[in-house]
Order: sequence, then C-alpha cells, then structure tokens
Amino acid sequence: MESFTFLGNGDSMGVPRVYCACGVCGEARRTGLNRRLRSSVMIHTEAGDLLLDCGPDWTGQMEGIGCRGIDHALVTHAHFDHIGGLPEWADACRWLGSKGNVYAPSEVLETIAAQFPWLRRNLNVHPNDGGMTFGGWSIKPWKVCHGKNGFSYAYRFEKGGYAWAYCSDAINLQGEEKAPLADLDLLVLGTNFYHEEAPMPTRSVYDMTEAFELIRETGQKRTILTHLSHGVDVREAYPLPEGVELSRRGMQVTLGADVQPL
Repeated sequence: MESFTFLGNGDSMGVPRVYCACGVCGEARRTGLNRRLRSSVMIHTEAGDLLLDCGPDWTGQMEGIGCRGIDHALVTHAHFDHIGGLPEWADACRWLGSKGNVYAPSEVLETIAAQFPWLRRNLNVHPNDGGMTFGGWSIKPWKVCHGKNGFSYAYRFEKGGYAWAYCSDAINLQGEEKAPLADLDLLVLGTNFYHEEAPMPTRSVYDMTEAFELIRETGQKRTILTHLSHGVDVREAYPLPEGVELSRRGMQVTLGADVQPL
C-alpha cells in the first residue's frame, strides 16, 4: 500500500521560534510534543519516493528518517520555507555523483533559478504546468491565493479511483481555486492557528475555523491539518469536525481506494 510521511508540519518559522517564550514554544523545548519542522511530506510510491517541498529543515528531516539521498522533489512555491533545502540537496547530489529532479510550475522554477542560479549543475528542473505522472499517480498543480504572500500552488493526486490533494499555503480561495478540492478522499490543508485574530489583509494561511467552512463546502472524506504555528497546541482538545485531525511529525498516512476514512 502506498503512503506518505509528514517530515514537517510547521509554519514558515517552525516551532519553537527562537525568540518566543510562549507556552507552546516552551513545551516544544521541554518535551517536544509541539516541536515542528517546516512543512514537507515524503510520498512513497511504486516508483520510489517523491519529496513534496524541500525547506531549510531538509537535512534534519532526512536524518530523522535515515535517508541518505533523494532523486525527486515536487515544489509548491518559491518561498524559503519550501525551497531553503535545495542548495543542501544539490550539494548532496554533487558528493554522490548523482543529479536530482525538481518538478514545479514554470514561474516557480524561474524564481528558484534567480535565487539559486548554480542549482542546475546538480538538479534537473522539470516544468509541470500541464500536470505530470509519478509512480502511476496523475499529479496536477493549480494556483491558489496565498494572501499577503502572493500565490502558491496546490497539487491534486489521482490513481485507481483515489484522489487526494496537498494545499499547505492558501487562504480565501474563490471560484475555480476550489474546484480541484471536490470529490477528494483526503485533503492536506495548511492552518496556522485555531482562530487567528489578525486582519485578513495581513494574513496568508487559513485558520482552522475557516478551514472547517471550506471543508463543509467542498466535502472531503478526511482532512489532515498541517503548517501549524506556535498558535496551535497539540495538548488542547480543539473541537474538530468528524474526519478532521492535526498532523504530527513522522505521521504516516496510507493512500488507496480501499482506505477507510476516519
């Protein structure tokens, strides 16, 4: 059975934040229940592993699963918390004498190339604007609103009658942005807080209460919330709707048409 593993489920700063003395960051330092690396998952397919986002915690994430090298990575957008590990991956490829493969929409690849122009020595880039296949999965990107931070891409995966999507950095989706969320068996969705009080123009990711409305509208069978900030405490009993749960670092999720929802 194919699956994916949460290598990280934190927001752009991770948890704990070095400057912060809040209760969540304090607990993360003491016992680690709330310790969260930047958001990333490793998808395990019949054709091998596909990393989804390669942020600045990449080295620690690889060490955490005992992985000494990867060949393929899918990128959602060119913000540092999602691409900051690419130089380290490229350097690993240099030492291993291999060449990795990065898949992303053209405009994402162009931004990455402008920031890290030397990466192509060790990483091949593959535009996937029109979609791609990997390990038998049909994978289609679509552009989503990332609030004050501009845009991101989400991905819809389909295989053998099973459909799931990864949408880590989005807010206030409208119209066609919601269409690929229909008829999903599983949605992985980013939510920074349970309820965020900051004004909407200053924000970039859903909070949980807004996510619940989106889920009710689009109707996923199961939803896992990721991209959690230090505003989320896993020790709290949040009133989550049926079929909704919080992600955990190292959590493994099985994919397939015979998987039963929560």
